[in-house]
Amino acid sequence: MKGLYLDNGATAFPKAPGVAESMSNYLLNVGCNVNRGAYKGSFEAENIIFETRELICELFNYNKVENVIFTKNITESLNVLIKGLVKTGDHVIVSSMEHNAVTRPLNSLVKIGVEFTKVPCNKLGELNPEDLLEYIKPNTKAVVMTHASNVCGTILDLKRVGSICKENGLYFIIDTAQTAGFLDIDYKDIGADAIAFTGHKGLLGPQGIGGFIVNDDMVTVLDTFIEGGTGSLSDKEIQPEYMPDKFEAGTLNIPGVYGLNASLRYILKEKVKTIREKELLLVNHFIEEISNIQEVKTIGKKDLKDRTGVVSIDVPHMDNAEVSYNLYNDFGIMTRCGLHCAPSAHKTLGTFPKGTVRFSFSHFNTIEDVNYAVDAINKIVKG
Repeated sequence: MKGLYLDNGATAFPKAPGVAESMSNYLLNVGCNVNRGAYKGSFEAENIIFETRELICELFNYNKVENVIFTKNITESLNVLIKGLVKTGDHVIVSSMEHNAVTRPLNSLVKIGVEFTKVPCNKLGELNPEDLLEYIKPNTKAVVMTHASNVCGTILDLKRVGSICKENGLYFIIDTAQTAGFLDIDYKDIGADAIAFTGHKGLLGPQGIGGFIVNDDMVTVLDTFIEGGTGSLSDKEIQPEYMPDKFEAGTLNIPGVYGLNASLRYILKEKVKTIREKELLLVNHFIEEISNIQEVKTIGKKDLKDRTGVVSIDVPHMDNAEVSYNLYNDFGIMTRCGLHCAPSAHKTLGTFPKGTVRFSFSHFNTIEDVNYAVDAINKIVKG
């Protein structure tokens, strides 16, 4: 039975060429910590970390290397940004398509007197940016939004959101979990104050490494989330205020940074545009083929405009969990079923509480993979 991985929206597999080798090289031949030792291995690791910050800057068209912060994933990044910025009495605006990585921290802050409002998206997951204007209040401090839905793949028009934020003096934080490595994201053009990213999805790197980029204005108002050793200002018992040390307490996931370094080099060499075009070619073929199966309903957009490589389906006459199970058990096809840690998005799309079966493609997949998946779906839903 063929093993076919179509769950890249959860984590990319396979990883980019060179990722495993880079991590292995660190673990076998370097192994040192950084900012703590005055010897060759430590200097080598420091150079790779600095170089990886430079690669992140190149990816996002950003120009301040010290304001690239590494965390263990985008969820931690969003918690650092949201909880470091938002205080009692503040109001935050999000979309109705958010992942729990945004809504759970905000719901936690509600306990201390923070408000947040969801701007409704339509049944395709699309946002009308102008709708934000009616939700801005005197105490609105920030807008936090996903760049694309992890459920249906719809890309939100965040460039216009960025303009609205600037016009109204609001901080703007972007969750790029589903778009970094798939879309060309220009920090200067999109108008964000902070962009959170993760290494293990579209960036094709290992789990356990993520981060964010943030401008100087936001740095001055952000409280630290974690404090501790940095290897700098060791005579002081307070956290350094300068970057990146302010937000990088404790030992970094250095093997993860080595892996991310390799994956970023691969993406920048291959070009994001090339990767996107390949994924959309696969998505287009998948949507066209499953549209011929009457028992299957495609959730969200049916065309390629403003979408990623994520496609969700619903089989109304079956339990979607059964569909997903049968895909793997009978055909070796790995998907993700359920609510995808995004109940608000499913409510917007009309798929709550049943959820969907999500197919998320990689540019490493082929047309033959798509045909195999479509054939499997057809056999399962027709019994």
